[in-house]
Amino acid sequence: MISIEHTLVSDEVIDEQFVCDLFRCKGGCCVDGDAGAPLEDEERDRLREVYPEVKHFLSTEAQKKISGDGIYAYDQEFGWVTPVISSGMCAFGIKDEHGIVKCGIEHAYNAGKISWKKPISCHLFPIRIKKSKSGKTEYVNYEPRPDLCKAGCKLGKSLKVPVYTFLKDAIIRKYGEAYYEALSATAAYLSGK
Repeated sequence: MISIEHTLVSDEVIDEQFVCDLFRCKGGCCVDGDAGAPLEDEERDRLREVYPEVKHFLSTEAQKKISGDGIYAYDQEFGWVTPVISSGMCAFGIKDEHGIVKCGIEHAYNAGKISWKKPISCHLFPIRIKKSKSGKTEYVNYEPRPDLCKAGCKLGKSLKVPVYTFLKDAIIRKYGEAYYEALSATAAYLSGK
C-alpha cells in the first residue's frame, strides 16, 4: 500500500497494466454489476442539474425509469447509485452504432451541452474507491472484473500502460494534479527509474 494524503493506494494501481478495450468488452461495466454507478454526495446535485440536457440522449425506457423512480437510487451495499433499466444497464448508458455502451452524460459533455463529464466512479473504473468507517481515509484499489476486463488487462500488458497512467485524467479529476504527481513519482521510485 502507498500512502498519499488521505488515501491508501493498492500496489496494483502502479504494478498492473490496463487499457480499456471497448471493442471487446462493449462497455460492459455500464451493464454488468449489482447496482448502478456509485455516486458521491455532490454528484446527486450535479445529476439533477444536467439531466435536462442529458435526457434527450437516453433511451425511452431510461427516461421512463428516471421519470418514475428518480435520477438516482439508494442501494444498501453501495449507497447512492444511478438507476438501472430492465437489461441491468445503467439508465444513463447509450449504445453506439457498434453496440458499445457509452455514457449518455459523457455524450452530452462531449457535445458541449454540459460541463460535468460523468460520475467519478465511472471515470476511475477499474479503480474503485472505498472509504474507511471513519470516512477520513479512502482506499484506492484496482479491481478489474475477471471476465469482463480480461481484454483490457491484455491490451494494457501489450502496450505496457500502468493502471495509474491509463487513468491519469480521472485521478487528477478526483484528487488533483499534485496528488497524481506524487503517485507518479512514487511509481518511478519503486520501479527504480
